[in-house]
Amino acid sequence: MFGELVTITRRLETRRLAGTLIELVFLRCSQSNACAHCVDNRTRALRALGESEQRLDCLVAWRDAPFFDARERAALAFAEAMTRIGQAGVPEPVWQEARARFDDAELAEIAFAVVVINAWNRLSVGFGQLPRARG
Repeated sequence: MFGELVTITRRLETRRLAGTLIELVFLRCSQSNACAHCVDNRTRALRALGESEQRLDCLVAWRDAPFFDARERAALAFAEAMTRIGQAGVPEPVWQEARARFDDAELAEIAFAVVVINAWNRLSVGFGQLPRARG
């Protein structure tokens, strides 16, 4: 049942934007969706990639933190807008900034990353999946 989702997730981890940028998108969406299991997984992945504790600590307030570059900010804004898409869609300024920073293939990667992590968040929260304690 989850095989397709696992396959898509693994493919994203091998694409052009794989690494810190996609992991930041995964983490920010997971924070927005209050998915403790996914927040735990994504912060561990980012630490393994060498991400600083300061950036991890400030990701929840990325708009006010000076530690994120223009591409990261565009990706995070786009990811948040897609996560909270509702009836309004992605606001035009957010879309224009994302278009200015990423080509079509990269935007598709970010969009699929948002879709995939939102699916994982909903499954994890819906089924009560919690982070595992680490010793």
